[in-house]
Amino acid sequence: MDEDFSIDPDNLLHAINLMSRDYGFVDPIDLPVALPEQGMGSSSVMDFLAPSILGCAARLGAASSFAHMDPPTPWITWAMSLWNASLNQNLLHPATAPVARHIEQRVVGWLAPFFGMTGGHMTPGSTLANLTALWSARECAGINEVVASENAHLSIGKAAHILGLRFRALPCDPSGALIAESLPDDLTRTALVLTAGATSTGAIDSLDLVGRAAWTHVDAAWAGPLRLSKHAQRLAGIELADSVAVSAHKWLFQPKESALVLFRDTDQAHAAISFGGAYLAVPNVGVLGSHGATALPLLATLLAWGRQGISARIEHCMDLAEQLAAFIKGDHRLALYTEPQTGIVVWRPNDIETFDKLLKQLPVGAASTTTIARQRWFRNVAANPNANINLLITEVQKALQ
Repeated sequence: MDEDFSIDPDNLLHAINLMSRDYGFVDPIDLPVALPEQGMGSSSVMDFLAPSILGCAARLGAASSFAHMDPPTPWITWAMSLWNASLNQNLLHPATAPVARHIEQRVVGWLAPFFGMTGGHMTPGSTLANLTALWSARECAGINEVVASENAHLSIGKAAHILGLRFRALPCDPSGALIAESLPDDLTRTALVLTAGATSTGAIDSLDLVGRAAWTHVDAAWAGPLRLSKHAQRLAGIELADSVAVSAHKWLFQPKESALVLFRDTDQAHAAISFGGAYLAVPNVGVLGSHGATALPLLATLLAWGRQGISARIEHCMDLAEQLAAFIKGDHRLALYTEPQTGIVVWRPNDIETFDKLLKQLPVGAASTTTIARQRWFRNVAANPNANINLLITEVQKALQ
């Protein structure tokens, strides 16, 4: 029997112990240029890779991490990812993933009602979720164009291009939301994409526009999980959309690659994007063929935390963003771009000449930058429940001195 395909408790425990070490500063990994002829052995490989893989990675759960839409993940997802890797289930075939297929159906069934949807399926990210939704719109509603704001995620224009659909980007108001008056009069063959949580500013397009077009898709990749929290009304109207995309690897705290595409009429949408094959026992739904059991870590998280646990962490992140915004508004040296709607804080120093100095002095991972109307702004994203806002405020104050 090949022992590399068997459970090795000692080396698996060693892998966990390597995760807990402090590697300090390490050089980037020095990999051979050509594929090695002889292997090092699995245990030696772990020791070789750990300093660079673990030591050089961005620490998304660090107290100073407040820059991106990429959260830390709970340890229960690490365990489930290990189980997934050991089993290598393939949801394309019921015979190779009998439990995993049921788990995905149940997880989707739990989450879809929060968005007024009847079902859907998981994808590796909202880029594919958006593509899948617009593919369904083309097949079900006969659309020939896609309309979205100029702040819509690049995946919307990309999906339109792939699907052979005309794409029109419409102007936004100062908050970053779509200007409703800019919508074309004739939307009878149009898919309208509304963004719930714009990447730069976190703005939510007016969901009162849902239903104005032949198909309305809401890209709620970032802000969608607010529907599980006390802030659910910020996305009021989403339940009337034809489809919704949500990235679980953002505010549901899941590992990459985990997202959902949800439909109001799931039977119709899935039927329109399903294909069969002689080797398939059931139709293949959506873009993916073979795909793994990404619902398992999400299931475990939902069971471990419940809706209240998810909500508490999201609401805490929202509170952190409000605290940072309040500090910025109260400091005469700083300017807040707009009140944060979905945990994204955009700001800059009034003396723009100090921008680069401030950027260099902030802790690594504390802030990102974005350009709005050809002006540079700092951008903080409340994706990390472990962030220490007092630490960030202190560092900003020090850098401004």
